[in-house]
Amino acid sequence: MKRNTLQNTRKLKTKFVTSAYAILPAILIGAVLIAARPVQAEDRGAVRIVPPNAEFHGKTYGEWAASFWQWALALPLEGHPFLDTPGFDFSAGQSGKVWYWSSPDGPITRTVTLPEDKALFLTIRDVETSTLEDPPFFGATEAEQRANSTWWANHITNVFCIIDGKPVQNLQAFRFSTQQFKFTAPTPWIFGNPDHNVGGTGTSVGEGYFLMLHAFSEGKHTIHYGGTFHFEPGELADVALDFPHDVTIELTVGNDGRHGEDNNGDGGERGNQ
Repeated sequence: MKRNTLQNTRKLKTKFVTSAYAILPAILIGAVLIAARPVQAEDRGAVRIVPPNAEFHGKTYGEWAASFWQWALALPLEGHPFLDTPGFDFSAGQSGKVWYWSSPDGPITRTVTLPEDKALFLTIRDVETSTLEDPPFFGATEAEQRANSTWWANHITNVFCIIDGKPVQNLQAFRFSTQQFKFTAPTPWIFGNPDHNVGGTGTSVGEGYFLMLHAFSEGKHTIHYGGTFHFEPGELADVALDFPHDVTIELTVGNDGRHGEDNNGDGGERGNQ
């Protein structure tokens, strides 16, 4: 595989940040999915999932996905959630009624606390294309950004999410694309060119799989999720390639005193939207 292709594959939703130079084994999840009982909205005490065609605090899934990327692309490189580093802080940049989640490809387990009465926007597997990135994640226009992100998203397979031991059904219904959105990246930034890593203001379009989780009961929850980018021989290299994503969240729900300003829900809009 060419050096540039290896460098740029790190950008596939967490964009392979931690596994750009390694081909990871495929994830085997079928037995787990069969063994567990599906999540149902009527389950007493179950974490609730916003339906794919519904709005949550006035935004559609596509709008929340754009807001997620604006949040992620604006975060400083040090301690970025896409990186497996000791500096990771789940509360960094979080505010309002919805907190965002993302992580390195893993396998990885992260133990975090979500303040009570917050929803969690879970990014399962996705990608974005922007004006600030190098090919193959560069797009000069909205049409180019959308077509490119759709091509990458079409290669996502085996998406799964298991919440407190119960698999989420019909995840294919939770694939969404964003409108074109503006974002501001710091210097250095997470998807910057290693040789001249500067940020700036750009535009982007994203696409992938997302879940809006809410109505958490206080206490501990476990969320296990993932998906695989699969490429046939000749698409990225001479051989077939799989880039799996396998993450476990050990989540404690309770008031930790870090609610932040209410600026991504009913109380106002996120500053970079």
